[in-house]
Amino acid sequence: MTDRNEEIMSRSSPSLDTLFTWIRTESPTSDRAGVNLMMDLVVAQMQDAPVAVERIPGTDGLGDVLMLRAGPQTSEPGILVMSHLDTVHPVGTIEHDLPMRVEGDRLYGPGIYDMKGGAWFCLEAFKDVARRGTAARPITFLVTPDEEIGSPITRPMIEELGRRSAYALVTEPARDGGQIVTARKGVGRFDVHVEGRPAHAGSRHKDGRNAIYEAARQILAIEAMTDYARGITTTVGMVSGGTAMNTIPQHCRFPVDLRVETVADGESVTAAILGLKPQNPDFKITITGGMNRPPYERNEATSKLFDHAKSLAAEIGFDLVSAPRVGGGSDGNFTAALGIPTLDGLGIDGDGAHTLQEYGLISSIAPRQRLMTRLLETLR
Repeated sequence: MTDRNEEIMSRSSPSLDTLFTWIRTESPTSDRAGVNLMMDLVVAQMQDAPVAVERIPGTDGLGDVLMLRAGPQTSEPGILVMSHLDTVHPVGTIEHDLPMRVEGDRLYGPGIYDMKGGAWFCLEAFKDVARRGTAARPITFLVTPDEEIGSPITRPMIEELGRRSAYALVTEPARDGGQIVTARKGVGRFDVHVEGRPAHAGSRHKDGRNAIYEAARQILAIEAMTDYARGITTTVGMVSGGTAMNTIPQHCRFPVDLRVETVADGESVTAAILGLKPQNPDFKITITGGMNRPPYERNEATSKLFDHAKSLAAEIGFDLVSAPRVGGGSDGNFTAALGIPTLDGLGIDGDGAHTLQEYGLISSIAPRQRLMTRLLETLR
C-alpha cells in the first residue's frame, strides 16, 4: 500500500491503522512466531477494556490460543465468538505477490478476507460492548491459531466452550455480496500410502510392482465416489511417488479431500475410503484419516438466530441474506454439530480467500461491526 493510500484511509477512519498492522503481520499457521505476534496485537487491543485475558500456550509447534471473557458474571449459558488468526499465505507474500493496497473500496492483503478483517472489527465490537457493559449474556471470545489446518489443538476447547454456550458466532468472511453462513459441508481428510516392489525399469521390469500405477487405480475409485446430487465430493489434489525415472517405484502417497452434507454420508464414504483394497495382492495399501469437521446442518434454532440477525441488520440499514450451503468448513461446524445455534460468515465482505487476489470491502466494516455489537447486546 502506498503512503498516500494509508494517509487517505487513516484520515477517514483512524482506527484502521490497527488493521493495517494486522495485515502486515504475516501469520501462516506453520509460523508460530508470526501467529503469536498476532496474538500480542489482540492482547494490546484489549488493554483498555474490562476484558479478562487468558493466554494458553500452543502445542505441536503451533501458536498460542486466547480466551477473552466479558459481560455479566453469571452462570447462565453465554455467547461464544470464534476467530482464527492463522492464514494460508507464506511469509513474504505481502512483499512480492499480494502487497497491501487500496483500490477503490477494496483493501488487498494476505488474510484480510480470511479472516483478519472480520476478526479485527468483531473484536472491536466485543471491546465496545465490554466497555459499555451492555452484553446480554456472558461472552467468551476464542481466538485460535490453527483453523486453516483443521483446528487440531483447539477443537476440544471449542467443543467444551460450545457445550456451555447458548449461541455461537463465527467471524469467517461473508459470502457473495455479504451473505451470512448457516450451513456448511462436513470435511474429511485421508492419507493413502501404496507400497509396491522396486526394480530396474530396464533389466528387471517384470519383477517390479509399480506403486504409482496401483495408486492411479485407487485414485480413479476414490474420484468416482463423487456424487453431486447428494453433495458428496472426493478430490485427490496431490500425488508423490518414485525415486528415479528408470526405477519401478516402490512407494506412492496421496491425500484425499472429502466433502459431505450429512453425517450419514460422512460415515458411509469414510468407510468406503478406509475399506479400499489393492487390485493386485502384490501391493499393500495403508489408509489413515477420517472426518475432520462434521457437517454444519441448519436447524430450527439456527434459523431463529438468523431471523434475529436479519431483523437487526434491517434496523442498521442493510439486508442480511443466508447463503446456500457452503462447501468449506470452519470452527462453526463443531458447535453446530453439538446442536448450538450457530451463525457464521459474520466477518468482512470481499472475495479471493486463499488466493493472490484476496481483498476485503472497506464499506462492509462499519455496518457488520454494528451488527456484531447488536448481536452481543440482544441475544437473550
